[in-house]
Amino acid sequence: MAPALPELPGVAHREVTVRGVRLHVAQAGSGPPLVLLHGWPQHWWSWRRMIGPLAERRRVLVPDLRGWGWSDAPPGDYAKSAFVADVVGLLDEEGLERVDVIGHDWGGWTGFLLALEHPDRVRRLIGLDVPPPWPGRRHPRQLGAVSLLSYQLPLAVGICRPELVRAVIRGGSATAMQWSDDELDVYADVLRDPARARASSACYRTFLVRELPAIATGRGHRPDQLSVPALLIMGAESLLQRTLNPQPSHNLRVETVAGAGHFLPEEAPSEVLSLAGPFLDG
Repeated sequence: MAPALPELPGVAHREVTVRGVRLHVAQAGSGPPLVLLHGWPQHWWSWRRMIGPLAERRRVLVPDLRGWGWSDAPPGDYAKSAFVADVVGLLDEEGLERVDVIGHDWGGWTGFLLALEHPDRVRRLIGLDVPPPWPGRRHPRQLGAVSLLSYQLPLAVGICRPELVRAVIRGGSATAMQWSDDELDVYADVLRDPARARASSACYRTFLVRELPAIATGRGHRPDQLSVPALLIMGAESLLQRTLNPQPSHNLRVETVAGAGHFLPEEAPSEVLSLAGPFLDG
């Protein structure tokens, strides 16, 4: 069972059943809809430093992806297409035809797939420190090396322990970022639940065994298929940025935040907001 929800002023919590799965959704503000999608090993709380400023002008919806946070963790392979279908289902339940999306890590990957496969549902997209889901200048060999030589292989074979969660977050952050054990345990404690640990393993196993090879063999998407205006923000000290160095492409602009690592919503919320605001208003 997941621990108690952390509190954040101005944020309401509710549950929405989508495709037979109960999703926890945090919500704040009013105005044009904006969906925030988290990555691993996190949940809605990773956006706590951005929700307030964004909610001053927007209706901000922050779901926990299936298998994480306070959403259900049903059995399954956790293909990223399932995350996309869940988001589409959530938009349908909320009566939202078209939204802006900001996604980090797997949430960013999901956002790209959503924009590629359902462009009528996404007005503008911002991805945070995630490679786009298509072959690039250093894809897929470098992406495969990063995946296999980092935390992803242990997760894929079923090792999902609190100490690994803490090590991944600290190791993926810039040297200037200081995390307390209490901050990290907000994420690590949720993954003590066996069902959520299995969901994490399934997510990475499916990526390494099925989804990454599809990219490698050209069976995935192409950058010229992206019809939605998109902004990719990378951390200059992120392993993904140093190794893959994603480039601008069709409808995709790329920016880098100096002094930041992978966990941009928490390491550099002000810098992300300063780039996101004008782009979303454009």
